[in-house]
Amino acid sequence: MTASPLILHAPVDGVVVPLGEVPDPVFAAGVLGEGIALDPLAECLYAPCDGEVVQCARTRHAVTLKTEAGVELLLHLGLDSVELNGEGIELLVAVGDRVTTGDPLCRFDADRVARQASSLITPLVVTAANGWRVSAMGHAGGVRVARGEPLLQLTEEARDIAASADRDAAPSTATRRITLALRSGLHARPAARLRDIARRHAVSMTIAHGKATAETDSISALLNLGLSEGDELNLTASGERAEEALKAAVALLTIAEADDHAAPCQATAPSGPLGEGELAGLVASGGLAVGPLVTYRPPLPQVPRDGEGEAVEWPRLQQALSQAAEALEQAEAEAAQRGRHGEAEIFGTHRAWLEDPALGDAALTSVRAGRSAGQAWREALDAEAGRLAESGNPLLAGRIADLRDLQQRVMTLLAEPGACEDAAVPEGAIVVADELTPSQFVALAERRPAGLCLARSGTTAHVAILARARGIPCLVSMGAVERACSERAILDGERGRLEVSPSAARLVEVNAAIETRERQAQEERRAAHKPAFTLDGRRVEVCANVGSSAEAELAAQAGADGIGLLRSEFLYLERASAPGEDDQHREYQASIHALGGKPVIVRTLDIGADKQLPYLPLPDVANPALGVRGVRLWQCLPELMETQLRALLRVEPLESLRIMLPMVSEVAELVEVRRRLDSVARRLGLAERPQLGVMVEVPSAALCAASLAEEADFLSIGTNDLTQYTLAMDREDPDLAARADVLHPAVLRLIKATVEGSAGRCPVGVCGAAAGDPLASLVLVALGVDELSVEPARVPAVKAAIRRLDIGRLAAELPALLSLADAAAVRERLSAWLTTERDPTTTTIERLPS
Repeated sequence: MTASPLILHAPVDGVVVPLGEVPDPVFAAGVLGEGIALDPLAECLYAPCDGEVVQCARTRHAVTLKTEAGVELLLHLGLDSVELNGEGIELLVAVGDRVTTGDPLCRFDADRVARQASSLITPLVVTAANGWRVSAMGHAGGVRVARGEPLLQLTEEARDIAASADRDAAPSTATRRITLALRSGLHARPAARLRDIARRHAVSMTIAHGKATAETDSISALLNLGLSEGDELNLTASGERAEEALKAAVALLTIAEADDHAAPCQATAPSGPLGEGELAGLVASGGLAVGPLVTYRPPLPQVPRDGEGEAVEWPRLQQALSQAAEALEQAEAEAAQRGRHGEAEIFGTHRAWLEDPALGDAALTSVRAGRSAGQAWREALDAEAGRLAESGNPLLAGRIADLRDLQQRVMTLLAEPGACEDAAVPEGAIVVADELTPSQFVALAERRPAGLCLARSGTTAHVAILARARGIPCLVSMGAVERACSERAILDGERGRLEVSPSAARLVEVNAAIETRERQAQEERRAAHKPAFTLDGRRVEVCANVGSSAEAELAAQAGADGIGLLRSEFLYLERASAPGEDDQHREYQASIHALGGKPVIVRTLDIGADKQLPYLPLPDVANPALGVRGVRLWQCLPELMETQLRALLRVEPLESLRIMLPMVSEVAELVEVRRRLDSVARRLGLAERPQLGVMVEVPSAALCAASLAEEADFLSIGTNDLTQYTLAMDREDPDLAARADVLHPAVLRLIKATVEGSAGRCPVGVCGAAAGDPLASLVLVALGVDELSVEPARVPAVKAAIRRLDIGRLAAELPALLSLADAAAVRERLSAWLTTERDPTTTTIERLPS
């Protein structure tokens, strides 16, 4: 028999705000769970249902209730309200209190909260559904509701399945046997995503490898499987949406992951013999640095060894875990808002690990053995770190720093007064450490170190990712580097060397190089908002590739001439259903607004190959890269295109918008989309149309550029896919990635054919990775492309490189370059030519051999 639904009532008079429209990425993306939000019209929050208060934020802005059925609910007053530090908020309950529907939870000064927080919008989120399905009660956004009015309904899925046993004989269970395709194995970030897939689909899921099994709810259990690329696995899901969950899990695990923050494929290891006083390391982040060597050894906070019993210590640990999760949530949101998506993902993974039931059970065992909350957490994470160290898997061993981060973070909250002392690090120092946790790195980065040398860690560790994102030179895997001592050392992040005792002449040389680079970077940033003209007077637009409106703002600040590629698929990823028209329009409009009238090119949904959506019924195929993806997807799911087109056509001003179609292979595809675009525009009563262009990503499009240019308003070359399709080399294959080079003569000839085919018909841009390659970008300009689109941070440098280029001189070398055998030869000769071209002591320009 199905249990009675659980109704969640409005905790305050207010205006309904759908959770996806909350102006906070953590809530809007459903990271914490499903729910709804209200913009309060009163100054007291009341219990939305019967339950027990299990958590109260230290800053009094959030309360978590747990119902008898085990459902946990978070009521979060305002956005960014943690910054108030409790001011203007009065809690009326405490942890352990029982409340009934309508009991007051907290009072607040609405004016004070509204002035100091970013918003008064108050989310009500089901953070742990425990087998209950969440559904709305039909309140549309903008509707006013009264306190006590039903908002959400929860129905118990587990009992629904049991009740249908007579019909189906068993709960819905599905199994898949797969081969793990993740290059780095099942590490922390995909493990966290796997857990989220299971939670989002309300299923229980297990992975079996040989005789070992793990529940996806436990990050630690998943990592302890020690799974590597090529391992055969059995995935099993149980629940009403088992098939959907498995499809998403299979897509995650069987397609080689693309990591924008991965270490460069080119040589990261040092080469050549060590000089006197030199130590070698792997280059995790390039660059030069000079400064004193400072050893950083942050001690663990001091906590009592013995506790006061389970009744005291277990709630104390739960409260600390809640506060740590709250801090990670805030750090994740702040990183996302600043466009540091790799950093945000790391904090999200840590938050998932913090909720790991295996770690909680281990800590509870220690508490029951008489340990204090802090000591119990320390022992639980020491044991887990030991298991990872014994795994023999370098990537899993690299996750020990993440565990230490969680250990330090929670123990700090449980430390004895005055027990937490941070090691002093002066600005401009080269920091030497055994290993750093991500949080320690972020804290260090605020002190502006010149560089970082780690005895352990690796180029794929989270600290390496963060160092690359922040532009801090970093060497890893250096061994006994902590014994190094020097008042002035050199970190050479190009050769993979730490020069402990450099000569005075060497210090002068490196300092001069650093000053020259910094002066050049400052000049480039100052000139970034000006147009880029070559030495021979040709204007080349430099735009930005972005994945959100937040990144569009960064692009505008960096001096971009527009957005050359807005990847709209970010709106479709990490959600249980496709985004609605209003959600999409809001994001597109924000990007248009950020650029202040400059052109914004939005690429329509490009899903397939390495990106999959669990809610789209795409067939399983042997080679997704050659299957239904890009514009082909719209032929299968026309309603998806209609929604996106309506959202796009509603932006203002419409003349700033450009729409770009991915994976076009023939002109008929473009003609059909233009017909649909006209139809949607007529239904919306629009007289004008935005420009419509296509991506040139497959050889057929390059070879038929003339016919495409007759119909298109612009062409944009996607060099990543064009290279892999031309060379038949998967750009995600680690053994082939270094060879899948856009400077291969075959790829360059297709780009040349595209430019020549479109001449006099429409402009041609490049939005692939090649546009930001220091060598390839210059060749692209010489071939005749009108626009380069790069990552926002690269805009100033690319504009500066264009201003130093004489197109005529380089164009004269193109026949020789195109006649070479491979990309390596092109790079070698092009580098030699540029060195000669820019040498101020050279009076004549030496040509490349023909």
